[in-house]
Amino acid sequence: MPFANFKVPEKTLTPKQKEEIVTRTTELYVEIYGERARNNTMVLVEEVADGGWGISGNVLTLAMLGKAAPTDTSDA
Repeated sequence: MPFANFKVPEKTLTPKQKEEIVTRTTELYVEIYGERARNNTMVLVEEVADGGWGISGNVLTLAMLGKAAPTDTSDA
């Protein structure tokens, strides 16, 4: 079973963007493995709490990166 796990900072993606990640990742697996992969592909989009991730040994936050939460969350 193809499996992809995306870990993203929480509240940085809209539900529509998460749906696009799932759809496009599934299509990529189908392109690589063929149509047989479609019904067995699992894509997990995990939101990591702000400050719960880092790069090069440094904990990062959205404020440090100057990122704002998405404004359109109505696609729930």
